[in-house]
Formats: sequence, C-alpha cells, structure tokens
Amino acid sequence: FGSLSPRMTCEQIIAEGMGVHGSPDGRPQRVLVAEVMEEVGLNPATMDRYPHEFSGGQRQRIAIARAMILRPKLVVLDEPTSALDMTVQVQIVDLLRDLQVKYGLAYLFISHDLNVVRAMSHRVLVMKQGDVVEEDEAEALFSGPKTEYARTLLAAALDLRAGIRRS
Repeated sequence: FGSLSPRMTCEQIIAEGMGVHGSPDGRPQRVLVAEVMEEVGLNPATMDRYPHEFSGGQRQRIAIARAMILRPKLVVLDEPTSALDMTVQVQIVDLLRDLQVKYGLAYLFISHDLNVVRAMSHRVLVMKQGDVVEEDEAEALFSGPKTEYARTLLAAALDLRAGIRRS
C-alpha cells in the first residue's frame, strides 16, 4: 500500500512508467491502462479512483498492472502476497503464474512465505545474512535440503503451519 501514492489515481499509478519509457506500442495511455487492468482482474471503470478506495488484493493487482504495462521480461516481486489473506494470496499467485505463461516472464521472487515460494518457483536460493547458502531446483530443495540452515528453515515453517492448524 505504501508504494501507491495516495495523491494519484489508479490510472496515473499504472501509467507512471510510461512517463519515462513511453507507450510500448504507441497506443494511448488510457487504452493501455484499461487493457492491463482487465488483464489483472480489475474493472477499468475504476481507473479514476484512488488507492484507499481499493481492497488490499486490488491494490496488489494495481501494483502488478503498473509493472506489466511496459511488458517487461523480468519482474522483481518482493513479498507480493504478504499482508493478504489466504484466499487472496492464492488468487495473486494464480494471476502471476498466468501472466508468466502468457508473456514468458521471468520472476525474481523474494519471500519469507515458503508455501508461496514452493508454489511459484522453479529454482530457489536460500539466503542467510545476505549470502546464498543453498541453491537448487524448487522440489529438490524442498524435498531434501542439503545445508543445515535450509533444513532448519523448512522445519520451522512446517512447525509454524502445524501450530496454526492446531490453534
């Protein structure tokens, strides 16, 4: 929510990169914003609204639309599902997967939520204090971590999930 200026409309936020890079295909800004809003599951009729008028999941979709309007090949996603409830997390992960397939995107996905990491990632890097301690294909890492730190991290995540289910 903090990355969305409260003084800018949804259209202005999504089109912000076009001010620097121009239109990716020469079409008018409002047309492109409407298209990308539909693509991420937002109603283009809401493009004149401000961020506070949207739910958390809708604000996340605005941020995704802002990244996608210029049709990048690489998108950096830093905790894209944090502070969202489980249902909305699933919707955002599904949206990101669909966009990845449709546009051949590569994601650099940064997260502490190992369930989301497992759902989204092909390869995983485990970091400790800024250093990579393990790197592998996602399923290989999750099924058999090689380093003690990765084993401890995965075990802690499993313990946390088990504790939440018991509560």
